[in-house]
Amino acid sequence: MSAKLSGKRVAFLVTDGFEQVELTGPREALQKNGAVIDILSDKEGTVRGWNHDKPADEFAVDATFDSAHLDLYDAIVLPGGVQNSDTIRLIPGAQKLVKSHNSASKPLAVICHGAWLLVSSGLAKGKRMTSYKTLQDDIRNAGGHWVDEEVVVDGNLITSRKPDDIPAFSEQLIKALAG
Repeated sequence: MSAKLSGKRVAFLVTDGFEQVELTGPREALQKNGAVIDILSDKEGTVRGWNHDKPADEFAVDATFDSAHLDLYDAIVLPGGVQNSDTIRLIPGAQKLVKSHNSASKPLAVICHGAWLLVSSGLAKGKRMTSYKTLQDDIRNAGGHWVDEEVVVDGNLITSRKPDDIPAFSEQLIKALAG
């Protein structure tokens, strides 16, 4: 394990139905570099990931959106998954966390459908970003500039399109945290 991210703590914000590989892929890369990972959700206990359209593994929740102490986290990651993203975008506690984190100019890394939370939180406006291709109209209608690229960095915002992009997405997040 590398110590490049020693002392860094990253929160993954999810609800049931997140795309499992969009949590496990970046989490593994961050942990290999020494980061501590917490899973935050709208409920205590566990959350269930999905592999595309099939239920997958359960993951322990470290804190709820409402009980989390934002100052503990150096970065926030928003995995996608249609069910997760459609739910989380309407949760006031999740919106508050991403808005506060963004105001602090800390890395906010979003993959696939996770960008819906940015749209619903008003954070897509004026940002150059990518996402799963079906969100491009939502992002443009929210005032964002959608592009079809593997990974896009705009200030503290890191966005990516889909599971195939996880290596590049993880690399950019590690770079932002190590910088």
